[in-house]
Amino acid sequence: MGTKPKALIIATMDTKFREALFVKNCLESQEIDPVIMDAGIRGECPVDVEITREQVAHAAGKTLSEIQQIKQEGIALDAMITGATRLANDLLSSEEISGIIGLGGSMGTSLGTSVMRSLPLGFPKVMISTMASRNTRPFVGTKDILMLHSVCDLAGLNRITKAVLYNGALALTGMINGRSTSISMLVPEEKPLIPISTLGTTESCVALLREKLEKQGKEIITFHTVGAGGQAMDELIEQQDVEFVIEISLHELVDHLFGGDYDAGPDRGSASIKKGVPTVFVPGNTDFLVTGPVEMARRRFPARAVHIHNAAITAVRTSTEELVKLAHILAEMCQNATTPVSFVIPLGGFSAFDSSASPLEDKQARYVFRDALKSSLPSRIQVLESHCHINDPEFAKLVLDVMKEMQNGIYADTR
Repeated sequence: MGTKPKALIIATMDTKFREALFVKNCLESQEIDPVIMDAGIRGECPVDVEITREQVAHAAGKTLSEIQQIKQEGIALDAMITGATRLANDLLSSEEISGIIGLGGSMGTSLGTSVMRSLPLGFPKVMISTMASRNTRPFVGTKDILMLHSVCDLAGLNRITKAVLYNGALALTGMINGRSTSISMLVPEEKPLIPISTLGTTESCVALLREKLEKQGKEIITFHTVGAGGQAMDELIEQQDVEFVIEISLHELVDHLFGGDYDAGPDRGSASIKKGVPTVFVPGNTDFLVTGPVEMARRRFPARAVHIHNAAITAVRTSTEELVKLAHILAEMCQNATTPVSFVIPLGGFSAFDSSASPLEDKQARYVFRDALKSSLPSRIQVLESHCHINDPEFAKLVLDVMKEMQNGIYADTR
């Protein structure tokens, strides 16, 4: 007690030692004790550090010389990432660090964020990067990493790099100090946990579900199904004690299958089935694919109806053939289900875009999906249908009723 909190600084000290030392000084000025880990491969580290590159290589099961002899820099970096990740997790396990900060370009960002993605949610993570103005999903993944754009190259100290590095150090300081004074707020609630998937186009439905379930004493976590959101939801189901799963938005499967941008991989939605968690599936947001600006959408998906969501995002209507394939994929996913699984189909519309006010409405497609699903699913899987739209209050009530029946053991094929 009374000792200063420690922060891990991860950098390639042969090229970024000036910047790393500046961050170290910034942290020390805020009463944070820095621990520098050098994960550089080439060149030399010109200063003493707490964790040397030789130690990082050893943690990866190699010598530094062996890693330096690897001709492809990406493979060599992967080896150093392995060692750095093990050492960082050892420090966390022994409660020797309270936060982590990294800095660098593409290689340094890959290094720093790879280590950060191995650390738990809630643990303070800051990455100062030249890559932060680009697509950050490969770096952030499903973890709460704060990425701070360096604006200019991190090559020496100047009026820009000093300002950005200082702000990054202050951000990490605020996270560390805030956790130490408000840790009681971070303790998980002892409530039954229910994850729900959604997008803005089904939020009216999910808002009602969340309101009703929270009144019943449940802890609700909603996930925005934009790719990383669905992956994070599946990880939560795998790692946490989950009472029930409500999949309102299966959109990421459609994007994976047919070339949309919100791709969460081929296993999206299967985590609850594999773990044996009771699940309600709704084909929400499967009526469209997501792609970029409208000009791009029309080139990639000619002759399809489109909805311009904003300048960067266009929704493209899915075809009946695609929905049939989706139904078969979902049925295959459920073949080995050992606990109750139900499908609830809103025949009045699958999303806010699938309505009379939108050019994406396709009434026939809903029935085609329903028929394909019913003909493909094992008979033990319950299928219910409603003539309501997915965002109608009556549909949310039906989902809750189905959930209650499943939990009470009332589970029969209603086809």
